Amino acid sequence: MNLIYLLDITGTLVFAISGALSASERRLDAFGVLVIAFVTAVGGGTLRDVLIGSTPTAWMKDLNYLYVVLSAVIITYFFKVHLVKLKRTFFLFDTLGIALFTILGVQKTLTFGLSPVIALIMGTVSAVFGGVIRDILCNEVPLIFRKEIYATACVTGAAIYLISFPILGKELATGLTVAIIITIRTIAVRRHWSLPYV
Repeated sequence: MNLIYLLDITGTLVFAISGALSASERRLDAFGVLVIAFVTAVGGGTLRDVLIGSTPTAWMKDLNYLYVVLSAVIITYFFKVHLVKLKRTFFLFDTLGIALFTILGVQKTLTFGLSPVIALIMGTVSAVFGGVIRDILCNEVPLIFRKEIYATACVTGAAIYLISFPILGKELATGLTVAIIITIRTIAVRRHWSLPYV
C-alpha cells in the first residue's frame, strides 16, 4: 500500500466520520447521514479528479472507499455518545481530514505533470470542497466563506509541502505539513484569528 493511497483512505475515513457527526447533530435520518458522510468524504477528491482529468474518479474504481464511508457511519452510530464526549472531536476529525486531503491533492496533481501552482490549488480543493458540499446540504454557509481561518491553512500547508518535499522527501514533508495545518487551525480557533470582511 503506497503512501498516497493510505492518505486517501485515512482522509476518507476521518472526513466521513466528520460528515456523519455533523448530519447526526442535525437529526437527519440514516440515509441522510450516509449521504452527508459520503459527500464530505469524497466530494473534494471527486472535484479534483474531474478537474485534473483523472476519471473515473478514485471511489468509482475502488470500492474500498465506499466501504470506508459505510464503516465510518457505523462507527458514528455505535460510538456517537463517546465521540461527542471527546473534547473537540468534530474539530479534530475535520482538521486531520483537511491536512491529509491537502497533501493528497498536491501529490496526485503533481503526478499528472501539472505545475506546483495548480497542485497548490488542487490540494486546497481536495481539502475543503467536501465540507462545502456538506454545509450547503445542511443549509449552512460553508465554513470557508466565513471569517474563520480554514482554507488559508490548507493553502499554507500545500505551499510548505511543495517547498519541503524536494529537501525532506515525501514522508517527512507529509508529517511536517500535517503538523503545520493542524497547528494553524488550532491556534486560529483558540486565538480567534480570522480574515477581514471585504
